[in-house]
Amino acid sequence: MSDRPREQIPLQPWMQDPATRAVISALEAEGQAVRFVGGCVRDALLNRPVRDVDIATPDPPETVMALLERGGLKVVPTGLSHGTVTAISGGSPYEVTTLRTDVETFGRRARVAFTSNWQEDAARRDFTMNALSCSPDGWIWDYFGGLEDARAGRIRFVGNPRARIAEDYLRLLRFFRFLAHYGRAAPDAAALEAAAEAAPKLAQLSGERIREELLRLLAAEDPVPTLRLMQNHRILDEVLPEIGEPSHLQRLLTLHPEADPLLRLGALLTCDAVGAARVAERLRLSNADRDRLITFTRRPQEARPGINPRHLRILTYRHGKSRIADWLYLAASEAAAKPEQLSEDLKRLAQESVPRFPLKGRDLLPLGASRGPALGELLQELEEWWIAQDFAPDRDVLLQEARRRLRKT
Repeated sequence: MSDRPREQIPLQPWMQDPATRAVISALEAEGQAVRFVGGCVRDALLNRPVRDVDIATPDPPETVMALLERGGLKVVPTGLSHGTVTAISGGSPYEVTTLRTDVETFGRRARVAFTSNWQEDAARRDFTMNALSCSPDGWIWDYFGGLEDARAGRIRFVGNPRARIAEDYLRLLRFFRFLAHYGRAAPDAAALEAAAEAAPKLAQLSGERIREELLRLLAAEDPVPTLRLMQNHRILDEVLPEIGEPSHLQRLLTLHPEADPLLRLGALLTCDAVGAARVAERLRLSNADRDRLITFTRRPQEARPGINPRHLRILTYRHGKSRIADWLYLAASEAAAKPEQLSEDLKRLAQESVPRFPLKGRDLLPLGASRGPALGELLQELEEWWIAQDFAPDRDVLLQEARRRLRKT
C-alpha cells in the first residue's frame, strides 16, 4: 500500500485537549510529524471511549526527550531500550514511542531497530485494527485493511497468524479478548486453527499475563460466546481446567450486567475452595482477590433466593454485606432465579443494619471472670447465645447471662 492516508475522521475531544496538543506541539516543534497509534485510533474510529493516548514518531528517543523537555513537559524514560518515553501533560501520561521494526523475537521480548518507516512499525502490531495510525488532524493511515476489519468487527492478525502467535504466545489470548470486546463477524478460521495448535504453549506465560488477559476478556459485555469458542478449541483447558460450561455465567450477566470480572470467574468455577486457591495462585491474584474468589466456593446453604430474614441478619453479621451480595448473585444465577427475587433480596440486604456485639472481654472481669483463654471462650459463648437470640439481648441482659454462666463454673 502507498503511504497515503485513507480517510479523515472528525477531530475527537481528546485530540483537541490542551494537554494532548501540548505534547504534539512539543514533538513537532523541531522534530518530524507524529501520529496517534494503537487503541486510541481504533476506539475513536468505532466511537468508543478512549482511555490511553499513544503517540509514535520517527525521531529517536534522545531527540524525543529533548523536544518534550524544551516544550516544558516532564519526561519519564519508561522504556528507552525499546524507544518509549512517557510525557506528563496536564497531569496525564502520554506514551511516546519511536518507530520500530523487529530484528529478532524471543517470545515476550524482541530485539528491535528504530526506523522512519511507518508501515514497518505498523507491521509489528498484532491485529489489523491495532495497526492504524492517525495524524493530529484526523487523517488515518491503514496499511493492512484495518479500517474495514474494525468496522466489520473482524479480528484479523497482521500477517500469518501462526507466525504472529509464535512471536508472542500472549497474542493467542489477546485474540480471544479482542474477539469478546470487538468481534461481530465470524471468527477468523486461520487464527482459530493457529490458536488451537499453539494452546499448549500458554504454559510458558506468566500467571500475571494470563490473569490480565482473562479478566479483561471477562469484562466484555457478553464474554460467553468467546468462552464457548475457547472451550470448543481446548484453549481454556490449558490455562483454567477448573472452568465449567458457562450457562451459569450467562444467567449472571442477565442479573448483574455491570462488569465484575472476578465475580464472573467465580460463576465459571466448578471446584471447591482448595481448587479456587490453586486458581488464585496460578493467576497471581492479589490477596484480596484470592480471598474473595475462595469465598465464592464457601457459600452457605442459607444464602439462596428468598433468603430467610433471620439468616440474612446472621450472615450479614458474620460476613459483611459485600460478601453476602456476591453469594446472592451467584446463588440466583445458579438457581435461575427471577430478577425480581434477587432485587428484593438485595434491597433487604441494603436495608439490613449490621448488629454490634455490645460486650468486650474487659466487661466480664468485674463479674469474676479470669484473664486468659477461658475469658475468650466465655465471650465467644455469649456472642453465640446473643446470635441465637436473634441479636435481641442488650448489654444488661448479656451481663446477666454472663453472671449466670460464671456461677455455674
